[in-house]
Amino acid sequence: MTTLEPQFRVELPGEGYHRGLISCQVACPVHTDARGYVRAIAAGNFEEAYLIARGPNPFASICGRVCGAPCEAACRRGKVPRVDDDGHFVAPDRPISIRALKRFVCEQFGPEVRPPADVLDSVRHYLPAVCADAEEMAGLLKAGVAGQFKPVAGQRIAIIGAGPAGLSAAHDLALMGFKPVVFETEPIAAGMLAVGVPAYRLPRELIQREVAVIQALGVEVRCGVTVGKDISFDQLRQDFAAVIIAVGAKSSRALGLPGERGPRVYGGVDLLRAVALGEKMDIGREVVVIGGGNVAYDVARTVLRQIALDTARTAARLPGTGTVHLVSLETLEEMPADTVEILEGDEEGIHRLNGWGPVEIVRDTAGQVTGVTFRRCLRVFDEQRKFSPVYDDHARQTVPCDTVLLSVGQAPNLSFISPDIEQMRPGWPKVDKETLMTTAPGVFVAGDLAHGTRLLIDAVASGKAAARSVYRYLTGRTITLEQTTAHVELPMYQRERGYESIRRVPVPVSEPHERLERPDKPVELGYTRDQAMREASRCLDCGVTPVFDGARCVLCGGCADVCPTQCLKLVPLSDLGIEVAGMNAENDSAILKDEDRCIRCALCAWRCPVEAITMERVCFSTNWRTV
Repeated sequence: MTTLEPQFRVELPGEGYHRGLISCQVACPVHTDARGYVRAIAAGNFEEAYLIARGPNPFASICGRVCGAPCEAACRRGKVPRVDDDGHFVAPDRPISIRALKRFVCEQFGPEVRPPADVLDSVRHYLPAVCADAEEMAGLLKAGVAGQFKPVAGQRIAIIGAGPAGLSAAHDLALMGFKPVVFETEPIAAGMLAVGVPAYRLPRELIQREVAVIQALGVEVRCGVTVGKDISFDQLRQDFAAVIIAVGAKSSRALGLPGERGPRVYGGVDLLRAVALGEKMDIGREVVVIGGGNVAYDVARTVLRQIALDTARTAARLPGTGTVHLVSLETLEEMPADTVEILEGDEEGIHRLNGWGPVEIVRDTAGQVTGVTFRRCLRVFDEQRKFSPVYDDHARQTVPCDTVLLSVGQAPNLSFISPDIEQMRPGWPKVDKETLMTTAPGVFVAGDLAHGTRLLIDAVASGKAAARSVYRYLTGRTITLEQTTAHVELPMYQRERGYESIRRVPVPVSEPHERLERPDKPVELGYTRDQAMREASRCLDCGVTPVFDGARCVLCGGCADVCPTQCLKLVPLSDLGIEVAGMNAENDSAILKDEDRCIRCALCAWRCPVEAITMERVCFSTNWRTV
C-alpha cells in the first residue's frame, strides 16, 4: 500500500500563535508594539503613538532616526502580493516605513519639543490598552505601587560607558530604585551615537535631549572619566554594589597590510570621532575607504562632506579636487550596508568599487601614501555562509589616493579590567548568556560585549537585561512578566478605503547637492502629517485576525471565493496528514489560511452567510512581579 505525502504544510494555532503574528513586535529586541503606534498614527492619535513607542525604549527619538529597524524587515506588509494600478495582485509589497513613522511622532511629543520632566510624566502614566507585550516604564511603576514589584533603596551601581547599552541599563536601574553612576571616557555622553554616527543622520541636540530625559530619572553621568586612568576598576568594585561594563567596540580593527603603518592610514571610527569632537586629522583629498557596511558609508560620506567644506572655505572649486572611493570585498548585492546608504552614497558622488580585496597600501620613498593595490575577490562566503574569501591574484589594480580609512570592524578595549575576569579571547570577556555576568561576582556586561556588534536597539535591549540581572543579583528576587491574552470581537471593524493598494510613501530627503553644503545638513527630512497618516494607513494591523467557528460553518466556500489575495482554501482533512482532536480525517474538512497573504480586509467575515467568521483583536496585558 502506497502512503501519500500530505499536500499541505500546516500549523495548528496554539499558545502564542496570534502573538507571533504581530511580526514587527516579535522582531523588536525590546518588543515595542510598532503595530500599535503605527495604527495610532493612522487614526491621528499622535501622542498615544509616541507613548507606545517610548514606553519600552529610552532611545525612541534616536531610534526614529538611526535604528536598523528589524521590525521593518519582519513587516507582514512586505510579504503580501501588491495591487497594481489595474487592481491586480502582483509582486510582494514593501514593508511599512516604521522607523520614519516613529521619528514623526517623537518630533510631535518627544524630548525634541518637550522638557524632560514632561516626557517622563506622560510616559510613566500610560499603559497601552492592547499588545502591551513589552517592558513598559509605566507597568513597572504601577507594579511597584501595587506591591507586586519591590524597588530597592538607593544602592549605587557603576556603569562604564555612556552609550545606548550603558544608559539603557542606567534608565531601568533608576526606575528600580538604584542610584546609577555612569563613567564615560569621552567629553560627551551617548557613546558611538555621539562620536560615531554622523551629524547629518543624528543631530547632536537631539542626543543631548534624549540623554537629559534619562538623567532626569536621577542617573548621574560623569564624562571625561577614563576607568583605569582617572579611577581604577578595582576601586569601582569596592565603592559600588555592582558594576556593568558597557564600553562597546570602539577601536578600529587593522588588516595587517604592507604599508598600513604610517601617516594618513586611519581607522574609520577614529575619523568619525575626530569630526564629531572637532579634532584635527590630516586627511588628504584623494581618499580610499575600505569596507562595505554602514559604518564604511558613514566614514565615506563624512569625508566627502569634509572635502566639500574645505573646498568651499578655500574657494578651490577645480575639477578633481576631491574624490572618495569606497572599496568592498562584497558585490553590490552582498554588501552589508543598507540599500538607502548605498543609493544616497552614489547620489553624493562616492566612487564605489565592489568585489575587490586590499593587498598593499603603496607608499613612495618619502613614506607618503600613493595608492592601494587590490585583487579581485571571487567569493566572500562559502556554502555555509561563513566568511571565506577566495581571490584571483592575477586580477589586480591600484587605486591612487593619499589617505586610507579602514572600516572593517571594531573591537573593544578592556585593558582596565581585573585579572579575575576571564576572557574568551583578548578584549572579549567570558559571559553567562542568561545573566550577562562575567566570571567576577557582581560584574556584568551589556551591549557589544554581551552579543557582539549589532544594532542600536540590540544594545538598548542588552542594557535593560543587564539591569534586571543586577536587580536579581543584589536582591535575590527575580523580575517576571505575567501576561494575559484575550480576544476582543470587533463587530464594526473596517479599514481605510483603498489601503491595500497604497504604495509606500517615500521619506522626503534633501537634494544631493544640498547635503554637501555643510557636514551636519540633515539628509532625511521626515514625514509631514498627511504623509505619515497615509503611510501608517498601509499597516495591516496584524493584531486583528479572522476567527472561524467550525460549528457554524456550512462549507459553502464563500470566504475563499471572496478573498482578494486567495489566502483561504477549503480542503479535506485527510489532505493534511495530521490528526485533530474531535475530528474525523475521512469525513471532515479544514480551512487553511496563509498568514503571509492575509490583509485583514474582513471580506470573508462580511461574505459568510451564517456569521461563522468574526474579526477579533488579540490583546495582551502584562503585569510585573518579583519572585
